[in-house]
Amino acid sequence: MLLGAGDLGPDWHEDDARTGLPPWPWEQSNCPGYRSSDYPAKSHRRTAVQRYYRLSGGSSPAHHVVETYEPGWAERNVDDVRRVLLRCASYLVLGSQVSFDVVDPHYFEGPGMLIRGRIEHADIPNTVTYFVMLRRGETVSTVSLPDPGSQAAVDSIAARAVARLG
Repeated sequence: MLLGAGDLGPDWHEDDARTGLPPWPWEQSNCPGYRSSDYPAKSHRRTAVQRYYRLSGGSSPAHHVVETYEPGWAERNVDDVRRVLLRCASYLVLGSQVSFDVVDPHYFEGPGMLIRGRIEHADIPNTVTYFVMLRRGETVSTVSLPDPGSQAAVDSIAARAVARLG
């Protein structure tokens, strides 16, 4: 179910494998209003796998997590993510402003969300990351990727992630 490096584009490469259960993709421990215990769905994950990817040029990495939840909890996970995005829509951390904007709350006509994350730095260029979250049954796929420069590129990667979910 994880994307291959080629699904992101020709210059992407898979990073070294990581073992163990990956953290919930929406942890925001630096957000002053975030309390992990407010988001119960993550404790109902049955399995989760992850993969990191890097561009040949060495830019910010991309990341993909696929989680399977106990019956009924994948939908609750989506609700938890929406609440994180409201509570932690914008916050200051180490002199940088972190913010999240929901670009499309019903991405791919309902099964997901498209979120733009931004880190505004004082002395270096801002960082933009897109998050594609898709749900199919009790499985949730979350892809984070550095701004590829166009909505069409994000949509293309999201379509591949949807295809992987079946």
